[in-house]
Amino acid sequence: MARVYNFSAGPAMLPEPVLRRARDEMLEWHASGMCVAEMSHRGQDFMSIAAQAEADLRELLGIPSNYQVLFLQGGASTQFTAVPMNLLRGAASADYLNTGSWSKKAIAEARRYAEVRVAATTETERFTRAPAQTELSLDPAAAYVHYTPNETIEGVEFSYVPETGDRPLVADMSSTILSRPIEVSRFGLIYAGAQKNIGPAGLTIIIVREDLLGDAMAVTPTMLDYQVQAKNDSMYNTPPTYAWYLAGLVFEWLKGLGGLAGMAEINARKAQRLYHAIDRSSFYHNPVALDSRSWMNVPFTLADAALDETFLKEAKAARLTTLKGHRSVGGMRASLYNAMPEEGVEALVDFMSEFERRYG
Repeated sequence: MARVYNFSAGPAMLPEPVLRRARDEMLEWHASGMCVAEMSHRGQDFMSIAAQAEADLRELLGIPSNYQVLFLQGGASTQFTAVPMNLLRGAASADYLNTGSWSKKAIAEARRYAEVRVAATTETERFTRAPAQTELSLDPAAAYVHYTPNETIEGVEFSYVPETGDRPLVADMSSTILSRPIEVSRFGLIYAGAQKNIGPAGLTIIIVREDLLGDAMAVTPTMLDYQVQAKNDSMYNTPPTYAWYLAGLVFEWLKGLGGLAGMAEINARKAQRLYHAIDRSSFYHNPVALDSRSWMNVPFTLADAALDETFLKEAKAARLTTLKGHRSVGGMRASLYNAMPEEGVEALVDFMSEFERRYG
């Protein structure tokens, strides 16, 4: 078997122990006589899988008891609609921080349902940093404050959690959840697509404070009503059962590594190793401000863009794949999610050094 180091921004690598476990349980899960994908979502076997996954996620993140955890279909982009529909609660406006491509998409969708105030933006700086707390202009009448802690495309990450007073803080954590400990109680709502640090695409996790439930807009589709989903244990209709099961295996794997504190140490080392390789070279460049650099997504350019295709071709031959940067940014992007082993980052750094030696 010749698995590659997959630096994709998503769908991303899954931990190899998880894939091996899923392989071993593919034909039959725990003497049930069937694959998890064949189980009734309301049967005892799958209900036990679902309950264990939620319990493990609550343990990993330290989720307080007054928060509901939902395992829903669809990507995080669906939540760009669901958030204002559920959280406006009669207010006319919401505050959004505009820090990159995903923030912009969330803002555009929210404007279908409410007035959106851009409380801070770094667009004129090509989204190369996160705004400081002192730059946030928050409206006391806003229903909530929305931000994207990590912008996957631009490689920009907040080094702090914004202070929003009594306004609920909403975070799209798709590309940073489970990469380190967080204080869930500082947020009103967290949502995250699975395909980076949780599991396969098709599953989205919502963590929402209970006092924010129950006042969705009248036009809210039933499937997007958090209160309905909470009352039905995320099973108003058939949930993405196999993705939920795989997420549970990932949670078990994380616990075995020492939880999120242990994962944070690994992720910090990976990011520091790659940034050090970039910074010590005049051949590679990262455009992001030092205090806003992402642990998860590292964009970089070559001194000569004409070498980009050669870099990608030779990297692929070295089993380093999916390094092409997003078309809006160009260059390269290495995503270092939880399942990317430290050996993968070291292999990339070694390749970059050799490539610079030959072409620099």
